[in-house]
Amino acid sequence: VQLQASGGGLVQAGDSLRLSCAASGRTFSTYAMGWFRQSPGKERDFVATVSASTGGTYYAESVKGRFTISMDNAKNTVYLQMNSLKPEDTAVYFCAARTWYSSNSNPETYPYWGQGTLVTVSS
Repeated sequence: VQLQASGGGLVQAGDSLRLSCAASGRTFSTYAMGWFRQSPGKERDFVATVSASTGGTYYAESVKGRFTISMDNAKNTVYLQMNSLKPEDTAVYFCAARTWYSSNSNPETYPYWGQGTLVTVSS
């Protein structure tokens, strides 16, 4: 599976942004997709995950109610809609894939990763 993330940019606090992650390679519908983020000097943190087959979702508490993960199986693309952005959301955002869906947020359980896309939220 090859993943290509896009959509990052510089926004102001309170603004919205939508990230996209296009997948290619093996059958997209059998995978669970996730978004993670990493700030300088910090570990890579879980943001959200979605099941490609059931549409089930799970979010980190820090983004629940503000971010929405979704996917379009026809386009092999997963999205992260980010609303009410805060300066602390500033990070490089990564999409990832694995062959099973659960609330397990350990990034080491995801074998497939895209390159990051930078989101900067100014105050």
